[in-house]
Amino acid sequence: MDSFLKTGKINQDQQSTSSGLKSKDGSRGISNSTTPWVEKYRPRTVDEVSEQSEIVAVLKQCLEQGADMPHLLFYGPPGTGKTSTIIAAARQLFGDMYKNRMLELNASDDRGIQVIRDKVKTFAQLTASDRRPDGKPCPPFKIVVLDEADSMTAPAQAALRRTIERETKTTRFCLICNYVSCIIDPLTSRCSKFRFKPLSHDIMLTRLEHICNEEGVKCAPRVLARLVDASGGDMRRAITSLQSTARLKGEDGIEEVDVLEVVGTVPDVWLDRMIDMGRMYDYQKMDGFVEDLIFEAYSASQILEQLHDKIVFSTDLKDNQKAIICKSISICAYRLQEGCSEYVTLLNLLCSVAKALKG
Repeated sequence: MDSFLKTGKINQDQQSTSSGLKSKDGSRGISNSTTPWVEKYRPRTVDEVSEQSEIVAVLKQCLEQGADMPHLLFYGPPGTGKTSTIIAAARQLFGDMYKNRMLELNASDDRGIQVIRDKVKTFAQLTASDRRPDGKPCPPFKIVVLDEADSMTAPAQAALRRTIERETKTTRFCLICNYVSCIIDPLTSRCSKFRFKPLSHDIMLTRLEHICNEEGVKCAPRVLARLVDASGGDMRRAITSLQSTARLKGEDGIEEVDVLEVVGTVPDVWLDRMIDMGRMYDYQKMDGFVEDLIFEAYSASQILEQLHDKIVFSTDLKDNQKAIICKSISICAYRLQEGCSEYVTLLNLLCSVAKALKG
């Protein structure tokens, strides 16, 4: 304690013990399993990127031709490999020094015009060598990656347009966003746009099976298929859920109920009961059902998403009933985003379902 107060540091033995590092006598240690599987199995090369054939072909041509690389705009749903693709390309272009040649910013946090003027402009004005430290040739430019660029303000995007225009000789820009409509036209016209589509069911299932084999996780194919369905084409979400479920079960095999618990998927029995309550057209029973559903602590937005799919693919409902219910679901989803009560919103939705089924 005295040494901590005098020096502000703990001694070496205490530091190794508190951090969990393995000492020379082998007391205890942190294994490689502590690394998140999302990072551990992130694509290291462009060829390892799944499903996105167009952008992979373009980047492979850029890797072969060196300096012939345009400004890029990647857009699409989350978890489809946008950030992983540009990082893999930078690793292949610059080798071990790719971190020094790349400036990665999350534009949802650094989204103001001052960030563009300070960080981005300063980095873009630096010159780059055409040789690696090991003597191998590399492109004489740097890469600026702006993740979630659709969150940038309009003045920041306007300032970025001017920076892209002036610093093209020394810098390539890669804008990553979910909604390309939020990017101003002067930026989109200066970039090659590539849409990242959601990963297919087979691709995600193959990848998850590979991870299970590498990590020694016991998981049946039907359980993995349920996990893929719950992820909605988001590979990052699927891998994270798989790791969480594996840590929850330990050495035991992963069952379908474990996946539903971790992912937060609402069991089909609740959705079926919700439709049955609508057919009864009894307000007191509907009120009690919504109260029980709230006590189960399921996400209201998740309930709306699954109910929408169930209504659309139902064979027992007429088309006009589906249209009325889906319109009510969209209104309730908007109200939830505006901060309305989940209890009142779900009760209103159930009343709308009951009215549609009765009418």
